[in-house]
Amino acid sequence: MAAAKPNRARLKPGTPEPDAVSDRRKERDIADHGVIGNLATIALVACDGAIDYLCWPNLDSPSIFAGILDADNGGVFELAPDIDAPRVVQMYIPDTNVLLTRWMGSDASAELTDLMIDTSETDEAPTRLVRRMVVTRGTVTIHVRCAPRYDYARAVPSVKIKDGTALFTAKDCPPLRLSGADFTKGDGEVHASIKLKAGQCLTLMLDEPSEPLIDADEIGQLIEATINRWRAWSARSTYKGRWRDAVGRSALVLKLLTSRRHGSIAAAGTFSLPEAAGGVRNWDYRAAWIRDSSFSIYALMRLGYHTEAKDFYRWLGDRAMHSSKGGQLKVMYALDGGKVPTETSLDHLAGYGGAAPVRIGNDAVGQLQLDIYGELMDSIYLSNKYGEAISHDRWLGVCRVIDYVARHWQEPDAGIWEIRGPARHHLHSRLMCWVAMDRAIRLASKRSLAAPFTRWIKVRNAIHDDIWDNFWDEKQNHFVEERGSSELDASMLLMPLVRFVGATDPRWLATLDAIGKHLTDDGMVYRYKRDDGLPGQEGAFSACSFWYVECLARAGRMDEARHIFEKLLRYANHLQLYAEEFDERARLMGNFPQGFTHLALVSAAFYIDREMEGRGPRDWPA
Repeated sequence: MAAAKPNRARLKPGTPEPDAVSDRRKERDIADHGVIGNLATIALVACDGAIDYLCWPNLDSPSIFAGILDADNGGVFELAPDIDAPRVVQMYIPDTNVLLTRWMGSDASAELTDLMIDTSETDEAPTRLVRRMVVTRGTVTIHVRCAPRYDYARAVPSVKIKDGTALFTAKDCPPLRLSGADFTKGDGEVHASIKLKAGQCLTLMLDEPSEPLIDADEIGQLIEATINRWRAWSARSTYKGRWRDAVGRSALVLKLLTSRRHGSIAAAGTFSLPEAAGGVRNWDYRAAWIRDSSFSIYALMRLGYHTEAKDFYRWLGDRAMHSSKGGQLKVMYALDGGKVPTETSLDHLAGYGGAAPVRIGNDAVGQLQLDIYGELMDSIYLSNKYGEAISHDRWLGVCRVIDYVARHWQEPDAGIWEIRGPARHHLHSRLMCWVAMDRAIRLASKRSLAAPFTRWIKVRNAIHDDIWDNFWDEKQNHFVEERGSSELDASMLLMPLVRFVGATDPRWLATLDAIGKHLTDDGMVYRYKRDDGLPGQEGAFSACSFWYVECLARAGRMDEARHIFEKLLRYANHLQLYAEEFDERARLMGNFPQGFTHLALVSAAFYIDREMEGRGPRDWPA
């Protein structure tokens, strides 16, 4: 297994880099990145102008740049202006996913615009990466190095240079074309150094050679069109609260994780960024989890994005309609609705900070996770409440799924945290089975759909009684995460959020206090503190931290909720982006950007705003 090289220097934001294309490679912190995309894939852009993560042409395709996972071998696309001791500032053009990186020195300055062109209404829009560097003061030499490594860095491409373009090819991989400069050929890579004066610019485009080659003026028009398209999308948001920047950025992240072609939503943009430094908690999150996707759609609907909800609902309804004869669903699906690849270790990659093995695919797809049916049914219910009515065939699929829940809710499972060990009776799984039954009953009643109401209501009540009878610990005076245990779990925070228990019920308040005492650290909430069978200590789970804030607000503890919420906002990176977890110093860890975190932020902000405006919680709809 490859090991991290000891001579690597980790880049910090704003660190001067006079020789960005030297042989000494750099590891870049997760937090030192922005994200761009085109609703097909995403790229991570570091503060030094390097793209060190990109899967091509789709989010779940093999990577062509994975330098964040192995600075020496993963592949990278670097643009670096030669400016002495610059201050580096990174920002988004407001209300867009178009990223600016600025280098400001005493004698010169330059600005890099990074984006993926997104101007097409069609499902088959090509993936086109554009990088435009403009010198805004003085004279600057721009250093370029493009070193793609196909198939998760298992293939070094052949390179041909012709008529100002570089062509990268490898067997069984999509060819790539880089245009816009006079390149010099290297071993599987190209270089260029271009001197520009103030007002001059360098425009590079990475695309596939089957697409028409376009000039810099046409690219400029496409850049403007893409900016306008993002701004028009952002303008559809109905959120007018106090935290519009953070909420708007979260919505833009959730949109980036959405597949234009399929309507599905990825859990995160990356694979194998570690939850614990140097450890083995490295998973691939580039799939559509039923759970994560359903929560994401709820967040988008709250912000007024009903088109995305409708598209996802159709994708989700197809999963229910085509479930097994017994009504069972997979925990996750590929973005096109197909099978998630078998988990594989890429032992040729060193891993972020030496965290190995680097994994692609995810074997959790084969687990039994009963909670997914609650998230699915809640999403379908809300989509019907705010959108189009469910079709007859999709309702039959839903009935088949709900009947599966009615038969299997008492079984042990792997739970929301996908524990890789013996199945257990998890409170959260029971809770979401109750949600599944409850929302199915509500939907059938609301839409006057045919349903076995007597049988479903009986099951719903049985699950309700089971939770109160078997998951409340009189001695500990709080709910427990599994039957027969005395342990806490942050997934309990969803109990009042899904309206199983009142937010001010004395038993719930006792549980909330226990979570605050045992699972929180300065507002950061850990999923659990028990042994989960894996070595190393993971960080605090970002989404749980926002759930905790919302629970505090719903319990009437508004000052405490707002104080912690403001802390959590400061724990984001410089672009208001979050990964899956925080380490003990609130630094970002895990896959990035993480949809779960951003959707939980939206929910917390939405509720706190409503409370502060004096509107209070709305009654649960009939």
